[in-house]
Amino acid sequence: MDETVIAPVVGVRFSKVGKIYHFDSRHLANIKIGDAVIVETSRGWQLGEVAQLVEKPEQIFDGAMKPVERLASPRDLLLRQLWELKEIEVVELSRKRVSELGLKNIKIVAAEYSFDGTRLAIIYSAEGEEKVELKSLRQDSQRQFSPAQVELRQIGPRDVAKMIGGMGACGLEKRCCTKFLNEFSSISIRMAKDQGVSLTPTEITGMCGRLRCCLIYEFETYNEARKGLPKRNKRVDTPEGEGKVIDVLPLQGRIRVEIPEIGIREYSREQFEEFENKAPTQLQAKPPSPPQAPTRPAPPAAPVEDTRTPNTQKHYPGHKPGKHHRGSKRP
Repeated sequence: MDETVIAPVVGVRFSKVGKIYHFDSRHLANIKIGDAVIVETSRGWQLGEVAQLVEKPEQIFDGAMKPVERLASPRDLLLRQLWELKEIEVVELSRKRVSELGLKNIKIVAAEYSFDGTRLAIIYSAEGEEKVELKSLRQDSQRQFSPAQVELRQIGPRDVAKMIGGMGACGLEKRCCTKFLNEFSSISIRMAKDQGVSLTPTEITGMCGRLRCCLIYEFETYNEARKGLPKRNKRVDTPEGEGKVIDVLPLQGRIRVEIPEIGIREYSREQFEEFENKAPTQLQAKPPSPPQAPTRPAPPAAPVEDTRTPNTQKHYPGHKPGKHHRGSKRP
């Protein structure tokens, strides 16, 4: 006899490879992965699939969660299929209206109805940085698909590639984002540089036109393997002389050093650490210089005798030396 299993929290996914959202399921017994459930979200009632069972939610969650309304019935699943057929029709009509309005930079990607059909999200992407006025499209869509409340939702190029699917830039039959990526990570050009990947645009960009998501897969591994190794272009001491690091091979744990008049030599991590540790001890200490005798202070300089001829000129009352009054006679 099967025992009753109660998972306090379940993770629910609303698309095949979508983000997981957590809901309270303590009131439901024997819920398991793969079950279809009805839940209330910020976008209305939705039908999702249980993708995760969390037995100890207090360790990773904080705050109140909305409860799972109920398990989906066969009728609910049939209703979901009917809405999916109508979503295809919405996409075709929206694309036609975009063409009539002359919105060249707008592309309708998909449409999503809520479980009860009260909300409709028309998903689109915009090319370029110019802002496009969509007021006419929003009004026309609301009038055409009433009584559902219509929302125009913009997504980025990565989300577009995830929805459309197809072959990856590396040749895989399915793109990583379509196959297993639940959310996108921040990718930088530094990740490509640190891993020695060619910076040619065709080598580092995916089908979405952005940096490939796979650049982050081994980034942490490269960082760990690079610890203890010198950076490129650094001057290092080797048993064969001083040289410059021209290449670092983190996964192999080796470096390549160019030594003048010798050439390129390759050293392992152990060899590099060994001669790095020995380098300080190999420096010979200079012998201390002999103490110098204290220097005697120099004798004081002799006074300089004034050899100038004294002025013997007689001075008369009222007469200033060196000046002669007009009309006066010299003695």
